[in-house]
Amino acid sequence: MRPDVVVVGSGTSGLVAALRLAEEGASVLVLAKGAGSLRLAPGTIDLLGYAGAERVSDPLRAIGELNGLGADTVARSVRWLAERVSAGPLAPYAYVGSADENLVLPTAIGVPRPSALVPETMAAGDLRGGAQLLVAGFIGMKDFHPSLVAENLIRTTAGSVRARSVLVEPPSTLVGEPGPLALAHALDRVRGAEDVATRLAGEVRDGETLVLPAVLSLRRPHATWALLRERLECEVCEVPTLPPSVPGSRLFDTLRLLLRDAGGQLVTGPVVTRVRASDRHVDQVQARVSGGERQYPTRWVVLATGGVAAGGLELDADWRMHETALGLHVSGVPQPSEPRFSPGYLDEHPLNSAGIAVDEGLRPLDPDGAPRYDNVLVVGAALTGATPWREKSGEGIALASGFRAAELILEAEAGRFTRTRPSASPAVEATA
Repeated sequence: MRPDVVVVGSGTSGLVAALRLAEEGASVLVLAKGAGSLRLAPGTIDLLGYAGAERVSDPLRAIGELNGLGADTVARSVRWLAERVSAGPLAPYAYVGSADENLVLPTAIGVPRPSALVPETMAAGDLRGGAQLLVAGFIGMKDFHPSLVAENLIRTTAGSVRARSVLVEPPSTLVGEPGPLALAHALDRVRGAEDVATRLAGEVRDGETLVLPAVLSLRRPHATWALLRERLECEVCEVPTLPPSVPGSRLFDTLRLLLRDAGGQLVTGPVVTRVRASDRHVDQVQARVSGGERQYPTRWVVLATGGVAAGGLELDADWRMHETALGLHVSGVPQPSEPRFSPGYLDEHPLNSAGIAVDEGLRPLDPDGAPRYDNVLVVGAALTGATPWREKSGEGIALASGFRAAELILEAEAGRFTRTRPSASPAVEATA
């Protein structure tokens, strides 16, 4: 196989780039050493939550230029993703929201968090304008404490949110301990959702929104959410918990299955170690696989391996930072005589600015500012120029940069690829 594009990494940015390209007829191969970061992420698309210390209400207006991507690219990528989820294998499960407005949602520790595009199962938790909440948890679940969520929401919203809490028994369909994935599998079954509705019957007061940990099924989230709303006669919202993430897993599976249906291929296990290039053009990616090394000839490479947390950037024992797959130059790294970290954990650390600098075409730059390769594009958390954890912009950067990388390749290859309509994914059937 000689793919048109090799995408290295299967997080949001890599899967978005791969799917966008495959939809337009490109032959796409995704190489990933693991499942990517989506199964750990909350499943929301946070474009820009904070500008300095100020919470952002209109992220599109505040963004301006995001790593050179531009507000228009951000808006188009958000619309594209929402359309793909709505037409995906979990339909009618959908994402709601837009790039023009941040919802403010509760977290698992009771802190309001701004986000632009979210699963429909979370949207009723929007705290803007106040709310009356019943936070419910399952006995034995270690990562979600409803009393903590309720008390902190009252405190952090200065009383504009009224909240109380309740604990109920897990559904009878649960197998094993009540962790997020086990509970989600239990609620894949209709009887599990009915059990939860029965346990909560009579608990919700008029005007209250029911808040649950994000476990409302992996395979049939819309049906489970709708059943609870109907039986309990109230609005219902999920709150992301600690990993593994059920909403993140839903999004990963949606993109993975859409990629498959569009003709793309995802291979998990290979670790890309270097490329073969002539001048500034890469013609082959080399990866370590079980049993040795393998070469993947290609026309384009999209690097989506992530930052330090994902292993895409690595700091060695001599305090030198490396890009681990292609050996690209990492910019913004403090010099040996300069401080790398600040005293406070939540301070702005100098090392946070390290990443891959790119030009307007997302091509990686050498120390002298010239493009290192003409047919390599860098996307996602490896990019320099943002502090996603502080800005609440990580998934927005991943989505927009992956989307833009695909557009740039399609523009360069104008007319070469033949657009194919993805086949419809089979409907997910419920079990009793």
